[in-house]
Amino acid sequence: MDDTNRQNVSPRPLALSQRLEQIVHDGPDRLTFTELAARLHSRAWGGLLFIFAAINVLPLPPGTSVFFAIPLLIVSAQMIFGRASPWFPGRIDRRGVKRSELQRLIDKMGRVEARVERIFKPRLPGLTGPNATRLIGLACFLLSLVAAIPIPLFHVAPAAAIVLFGLALIYRDGALVVVAAIAAVLSLVLDALIIGSGVVALSYARSWLNL
Repeated sequence: MDDTNRQNVSPRPLALSQRLEQIVHDGPDRLTFTELAARLHSRAWGGLLFIFAAINVLPLPPGTSVFFAIPLLIVSAQMIFGRASPWFPGRIDRRGVKRSELQRLIDKMGRVEARVERIFKPRLPGLTGPNATRLIGLACFLLSLVAAIPIPLFHVAPAAAIVLFGLALIYRDGALVVVAAIAAVLSLVLDALIIGSGVVALSYARSWLNL
């Protein structure tokens, strides 16, 4: 390949874990969410969805899922209205994220991302364009509302679907948007089954106690 062709080849973008590694290395001990979004550049929306949702995928103490869903609600709501860049209320923004918290996330996602990032690539651009991003924001907002319901492990499946939407925006992968949409539907079905089984179990318990 000659020098002209080399110049025309676009370099593959850094994996999200590598970009976060740069942010951790160059940034202060604590970043506001606004600063984090600015350092993620064009990956801000997808990166923030991924980071906040990845936290929600983990098992959380009962009742805390509401707190961790708030940033997701804020980000996804702004996506619906097509904001150019994320905004956070002052108190939440100042809470931000610690360098150590980002590093723990990097350590957990690095190995997995190294295996799967080659699968993700820009394709089906219409599914990650501006209008599609608004619809993704709407889907993530609804999933965040479900994730906020204080039922043990209720938040895991919706958060996992949001992780996929975040990755789809990061890599501009329309095919992954389709996968994420399917995962979103399945997560709602799963949570509906959890509620249904809980209602049945409660009804059975009441009947048994009345005997």
